[in-house]
Amino acid sequence: AHGLLGTHSHDGTTHATYNANEGFNLNYAELVLSSSVDPFFSMQGVFHLSEHGFEIEETYFTSTALENGLRFKGGKFNSNFGYLNQQHHHAWDFADMPLAYESFLGMHGINEIGVQLQWTAPTPFYLMAGVEVLQGENEQMFGNDTIGDFENAPIAKYASAPSLYVGYIKSSFDIGDTTILGGLSYARGASRIDHSSDEENPHAFSGDSSLYGADLLVKHYFDSYSSLKVQSEYLYRDMKGTQFTIDPTDATVALGSTPMSKKQGGVYAQLIYTYDRNWGTGVRYDAITKNKITKNAPAAFAPSNMNKYSAMIEYHTSEFARFRLQYNRNNALYNEDNKQQYIDTIILQANISIGAHAAHSF
Repeated sequence: AHGLLGTHSHDGTTHATYNANEGFNLNYAELVLSSSVDPFFSMQGVFHLSEHGFEIEETYFTSTALENGLRFKGGKFNSNFGYLNQQHHHAWDFADMPLAYESFLGMHGINEIGVQLQWTAPTPFYLMAGVEVLQGENEQMFGNDTIGDFENAPIAKYASAPSLYVGYIKSSFDIGDTTILGGLSYARGASRIDHSSDEENPHAFSGDSSLYGADLLVKHYFDSYSSLKVQSEYLYRDMKGTQFTIDPTDATVALGSTPMSKKQGGVYAQLIYTYDRNWGTGVRYDAITKNKITKNAPAAFAPSNMNKYSAMIEYHTSEFARFRLQYNRNNALYNEDNKQQYIDTIILQANISIGAHAAHSF
């Protein structure tokens, strides 16, 4: 995985991961604009401002006049793949992404330009199915740009865009004071992963990839403010293609290539207890459960004992301000000598908002 700590470059832009530095971090300031356009459409924009620049996180229109349970969206948005992917950073129960999400999809998840069509069935319980056609520019798994010199014998030719297709089905029902929400998701797209600019071991990958997801959330309400929530997701990815070794002195030249496949899976499970309107606490376990890398070359380093433990406690002064203390024990990172690193992290996070704020999705 690239960019789990510190900064990394993607599409000519330098990105800092959340909580990248020891000491103080300003992850981002977020500006949200939303309005009804007319009787047929609404519009929303979410913009991130950081020390590293300005970024359009989301900007999309949504239909409001379609009938028969249909809803159409177009623009740049977080995909509804899985459960966590559609949420913004400030809505997470922990200060960082689970291992599987960050390793397979990078710090932005599936955040793409494209269109989405969803249908909510006329059933007594919630049942929704959706499809998305997306440009396909994820930094860690999907991509369609040419690798190498576009005009003169490129290392890997571009894939026709749009190149990423997503489908999912989600359902929810209540049993007394308990709500159960579950879903299945699938994504398929071209992969053009370019790490030719890496200082050590420059390489690139060209092929096709599939991502499977299953998510489950169970939330029990003791009263209006007190609840217990269990949330879990499993991700599995299957990448097949060609791995290229890039000349360190010339990023347009491949020194060699070999067929490669990656079959990798990961899971996280978290338990969140909200005591009252002010206090909450939680624990999370996440792990890479499968890590099989096959290529016609010396065996790739593929450890199997990668996991992470997290615990947090948070205090809400109101619905607009939250302060969280979190501890991580990360056993999933390895150094250049393939030795496992054990990293302990303490994070004190402040999350403060002003102005009108739409309700988060369940």
